[in-house]
Amino acid sequence: MSLSFREKLSSATHTLSKFRVIMYVDGFNLYFGIRGEAIKRGSREEPDPSWYRYMWLDLSEMGNRLLTSRQELVAIKYFTAPITGRKGKQERQNAYLDALRTLPHLEIIFGRFEPDRKDCDRCGHPAYHPQEKKTDVNIATALICDAIDDKYDTALIVTGDSDLVPALVAVKKLRPTKRFLATFPPNRYSKEMEDVSGMKPIRIWEPLLRRSLFPEIIERDGLPSVLRPDKYSGKPGCTLSSKPVEDKSK
Repeated sequence: MSLSFREKLSSATHTLSKFRVIMYVDGFNLYFGIRGEAIKRGSREEPDPSWYRYMWLDLSEMGNRLLTSRQELVAIKYFTAPITGRKGKQERQNAYLDALRTLPHLEIIFGRFEPDRKDCDRCGHPAYHPQEKKTDVNIATALICDAIDDKYDTALIVTGDSDLVPALVAVKKLRPTKRFLATFPPNRYSKEMEDVSGMKPIRIWEPLLRRSLFPEIIERDGLPSVLRPDKYSGKPGCTLSSKPVEDKSK
Protein backbone atom coordinates (compact mmCIF):
# COMPACT_ATOMS: atom_id res chain seq x y z
CA MET A 1 0.00 0.00 0.00
CA SER A 2 1.45 3.34 -1.02
CA LEU A 3 1.88 6.13 1.52
CA SER A 4 -0.05 9.37 1.31
CA PHE A 5 1.76 12.66 0.77
CA ARG A 6 1.19 13.62 4.43
CA GLU A 7 2.67 10.31 5.62
CA LYS A 8 5.68 10.70 3.32
CA LEU A 9 6.24 14.25 4.55
CA SER A 10 5.96 13.17 8.18
CA SER A 11 8.40 10.31 7.61
CA ALA A 12 10.90 12.61 5.88
CA THR A 13 10.64 15.19 8.67
CA HIS A 14 11.41 12.60 11.34
CA THR A 15 14.65 11.66 9.58
CA LEU A 16 15.95 15.25 9.56
CA SER A 17 18.46 16.34 12.18
CA LYS A 18 17.08 18.58 14.89
CA PHE A 19 18.51 22.00 15.56
CA ARG A 20 20.64 22.00 18.71
CA VAL A 21 19.74 24.45 21.46
CA ILE A 22 21.76 25.40 24.52
CA MET A 23 19.98 27.38 27.24
CA TYR A 24 22.13 29.90 29.12
CA VAL A 25 20.52 31.01 32.39
CA ASP A 26 21.57 34.06 34.40
CA GLY A 27 20.50 32.68 37.77
CA PHE A 28 20.33 35.94 39.72
CA ASN A 29 18.60 37.80 36.90
CA LEU A 30 15.92 35.11 36.83
CA TYR A 31 15.66 35.03 40.64
CA PHE A 32 15.30 38.78 41.04
CA GLY A 33 12.83 38.93 38.17
CA ILE A 34 10.56 36.43 39.91
CA ARG A 35 11.12 38.09 43.29
CA GLY A 36 10.30 41.50 41.80
CA GLU A 37 6.96 40.21 40.55
CA ALA A 38 6.23 38.76 44.01
CA ILE A 39 6.89 42.19 45.55
CA LYS A 40 4.72 43.95 42.96
CA ARG A 41 1.83 41.63 43.71
CA GLY A 42 2.37 41.88 47.46
CA SER A 43 4.80 44.22 49.22
CA ARG A 44 8.49 44.36 50.03
CA GLU A 45 7.75 43.28 53.60
CA GLU A 46 5.42 40.45 52.53
CA PRO A 47 5.85 39.43 48.87
CA ASP A 48 3.12 37.40 47.21
CA PRO A 49 3.90 33.81 48.31
CA SER A 50 2.36 32.28 45.19
CA TRP A 51 5.25 33.69 43.16
CA TYR A 52 7.89 32.35 45.51
CA ARG A 53 6.98 28.82 44.48
CA TYR A 54 8.48 29.66 41.07
CA MET A 55 11.92 29.81 42.69
CA TRP A 56 11.69 25.97 42.62
CA LEU A 57 11.94 25.95 38.84
CA ASP A 58 12.77 22.92 36.70
CA LEU A 59 14.89 24.54 34.00
CA SER A 60 14.84 21.46 31.78
CA GLU A 61 11.05 21.36 31.79
CA MET A 62 10.86 25.07 31.09
CA GLY A 63 13.45 24.93 28.32
CA ASN A 64 11.79 22.05 26.53
CA ARG A 65 8.44 23.85 26.64
CA LEU A 66 10.03 26.73 24.73
CA LEU A 67 11.25 24.59 21.82
CA THR A 68 9.64 23.54 18.59
CA SER A 69 9.44 19.94 17.38
CA ARG A 70 12.47 20.61 15.17
CA GLN A 71 14.68 21.65 18.10
CA GLU A 72 16.50 19.68 20.76
CA LEU A 73 17.74 21.00 24.12
CA VAL A 74 21.26 19.57 24.23
CA ALA A 75 22.57 21.45 27.28
CA ILE A 76 21.64 23.90 30.03
CA LYS A 77 24.24 26.20 31.57
CA TYR A 78 23.23 27.86 34.83
CA PHE A 79 25.31 30.80 36.03
CA THR A 80 25.26 31.88 39.66
CA ALA A 81 27.49 32.60 42.67
CA PRO A 82 27.55 31.03 46.14
CA ILE A 83 25.45 33.22 48.43
CA THR A 84 27.16 34.67 51.48
CA GLY A 85 25.49 35.82 54.65
CA ARG A 86 22.44 34.35 56.29
CA LYS A 87 22.32 30.59 56.78
CA GLY A 88 18.74 30.30 55.53
CA LYS A 89 19.61 31.84 52.17
CA GLN A 90 22.58 29.55 51.76
CA GLU A 91 20.47 26.50 52.59
CA ARG A 92 17.79 27.45 50.07
CA GLN A 93 20.36 28.04 47.35
CA ASN A 94 22.09 24.74 48.11
CA ALA A 95 18.77 22.90 47.95
CA TYR A 96 17.99 24.42 44.57
CA LEU A 97 21.45 23.66 43.20
CA ASP A 98 21.07 20.05 44.37
CA ALA A 99 17.73 19.93 42.54
CA LEU A 100 19.31 21.29 39.37
CA ARG A 101 22.09 18.71 39.56
CA THR A 102 19.49 15.97 39.06
CA LEU A 103 18.76 17.30 35.55
CA PRO A 104 20.52 15.76 32.55
CA HIS A 105 22.94 17.89 30.54
CA LEU A 106 22.95 20.70 33.11
CA GLU A 107 26.14 22.47 34.15
CA ILE A 108 26.46 25.00 36.98
CA ILE A 109 29.08 27.72 36.46
CA PHE A 110 29.99 29.75 39.52
CA GLY A 111 31.04 33.36 39.86
CA ARG A 112 31.66 34.93 43.25
CA PHE A 113 30.63 37.73 45.57
CA GLU A 114 33.05 40.52 46.42
CA PRO A 115 32.65 43.33 48.97
CA ASP A 116 31.60 46.58 47.32
CA ARG A 117 32.50 49.70 49.34
CA LYS A 118 29.92 52.45 49.66
CA ASP A 119 30.31 55.48 51.90
CA CYS A 120 27.33 56.49 53.99
CA ASP A 121 25.76 59.76 52.75
CA ARG A 122 25.09 60.88 56.33
CA CYS A 123 28.17 59.97 58.33
CA GLY A 124 30.73 59.23 55.63
CA HIS A 125 31.73 55.89 57.15
CA PRO A 126 32.31 53.07 54.66
CA ALA A 127 30.00 50.09 54.43
CA TYR A 128 30.62 46.96 52.42
CA HIS A 129 27.89 45.19 50.45
CA PRO A 130 28.31 41.88 48.62
CA GLN A 131 28.32 42.31 44.85
CA GLU A 132 28.11 39.44 42.46
CA LYS A 133 31.02 39.15 40.02
CA LYS A 134 31.92 37.24 36.86
CA THR A 135 28.46 36.03 35.79
CA ASP A 136 28.33 38.29 32.70
CA VAL A 137 31.88 37.35 31.75
CA ASN A 138 31.18 33.65 32.28
CA ILE A 139 28.05 33.72 30.12
CA ALA A 140 29.77 35.73 27.39
CA THR A 141 32.75 33.37 27.36
CA ALA A 142 30.50 30.30 27.14
CA LEU A 143 28.44 31.78 24.32
CA ILE A 144 31.52 32.58 22.25
CA CYS A 145 33.43 29.36 22.96
CA ASP A 146 30.41 27.13 22.34
CA ALA A 147 29.72 28.92 19.05
CA ILE A 148 33.31 28.49 17.88
CA ASP A 149 33.21 24.81 18.88
CA ASP A 150 29.87 24.44 17.04
CA LYS A 151 27.99 23.13 20.08
CA TYR A 152 24.69 24.85 19.28
CA ASP A 153 22.61 26.15 16.42
CA THR A 154 20.50 28.40 18.66
CA ALA A 155 21.38 29.94 22.02
CA LEU A 156 18.38 30.49 24.27
CA ILE A 157 19.53 33.21 26.68
CA VAL A 158 17.54 33.68 29.89
CA THR A 159 18.39 37.18 31.10
CA GLY A 160 17.47 40.80 30.62
CA ASP A 161 21.05 42.02 31.00
CA SER A 162 22.26 44.06 28.04
CA ASP A 163 25.90 43.57 29.09
CA LEU A 164 25.84 40.41 26.96
CA VAL A 165 25.22 42.31 23.73
CA PRO A 166 28.93 42.65 22.79
CA ALA A 167 29.35 38.87 23.11
CA LEU A 168 26.37 38.27 20.81
CA VAL A 169 27.78 40.72 18.27
CA ALA A 170 31.12 38.88 18.41
CA VAL A 171 29.45 35.51 17.79
CA LYS A 172 27.57 36.94 14.81
CA LYS A 173 30.89 37.97 13.27
CA LEU A 174 32.63 34.69 14.06
CA ARG A 175 29.75 32.31 13.28
CA PRO A 176 27.08 34.15 11.26
CA THR A 177 24.76 31.13 11.11
CA LYS A 178 24.24 30.98 14.89
CA ARG A 179 20.92 32.24 16.19
CA PHE A 180 19.97 33.85 19.50
CA LEU A 181 16.66 33.89 21.28
CA ALA A 182 16.36 36.46 24.07
CA THR A 183 14.24 35.02 26.86
CA PHE A 184 13.28 37.63 29.42
CA PRO A 185 12.39 36.76 33.04
CA PRO A 186 9.48 38.63 34.65
CA ASN A 187 10.28 42.33 35.13
CA ARG A 188 13.32 42.07 32.87
CA TYR A 189 13.72 43.47 29.36
CA SER A 190 16.53 44.74 27.14
CA LYS A 191 15.79 46.35 23.80
CA GLU A 192 19.45 45.95 22.88
CA MET A 193 19.19 42.20 23.45
CA GLU A 194 16.06 42.02 21.34
CA ASP A 195 17.59 44.07 18.53
CA VAL A 196 20.83 42.12 18.30
CA SER A 197 19.05 38.77 18.35
CA GLY A 198 16.92 39.77 15.35
CA MET A 199 14.08 37.56 16.61
CA LYS A 200 10.95 38.23 18.61
CA PRO A 201 11.88 37.59 22.26
CA ILE A 202 10.15 35.25 24.70
CA ARG A 203 8.79 36.57 27.96
CA ILE A 204 8.67 34.15 30.86
CA TRP A 205 5.34 34.54 32.60
CA GLU A 206 3.21 32.67 35.06
CA PRO A 207 1.64 29.96 32.84
CA LEU A 208 5.09 28.74 31.76
CA LEU A 209 6.49 28.91 35.30
CA ARG A 210 3.46 27.09 36.74
CA ARG A 211 3.99 24.18 34.33
CA SER A 212 7.73 23.94 34.99
CA LEU A 213 8.13 23.24 38.70
CA PHE A 214 10.13 20.55 40.45
CA PRO A 215 8.16 18.20 42.70
CA GLU A 216 8.21 18.93 46.43
CA ILE A 217 10.52 15.95 47.02
CA ILE A 218 13.18 14.90 44.51
CA GLU A 219 14.49 11.36 44.94
CA ARG A 220 18.16 10.65 44.19
CA ASP A 221 19.89 7.31 43.78
CA GLY A 222 22.31 6.70 46.64
CA LEU A 223 21.85 10.21 48.04
CA PRO A 224 19.35 11.87 50.40
CA SER A 225 16.22 13.26 48.79
CA VAL A 226 16.15 16.95 47.95
CA LEU A 227 13.35 18.76 49.79
CA ARG A 228 11.77 21.96 48.58
CA PRO A 229 12.45 24.81 51.06
CA ASP A 230 9.38 25.98 52.96
CA LYS A 231 9.82 29.50 51.58
CA TYR A 232 9.26 28.12 48.08
CA SER A 233 6.05 26.31 48.97
CA GLY A 234 3.75 29.12 47.86
CA LYS A 235 1.75 28.85 51.07
CA PRO A 236 0.44 32.00 52.81
CA GLY A 237 2.94 33.35 55.33
CA CYS A 238 5.94 31.59 53.79
CA THR A 239 7.57 34.86 52.69
CA LEU A 240 9.08 36.68 55.61
CA SER A 241 10.58 40.15 55.50
CA SER A 242 14.35 39.93 55.16
CA LYS A 243 17.11 42.07 53.73
CA PRO A 244 17.66 40.83 50.17
CA VAL A 245 20.93 40.27 48.38
CA GLU A 246 21.56 43.49 46.48
CA ASP A 247 20.37 43.17 42.90
CA LYS A 248 23.26 44.05 40.58
CA SER A 249 21.75 42.36 37.55
CA LYS A 250 19.94 45.36 36.07
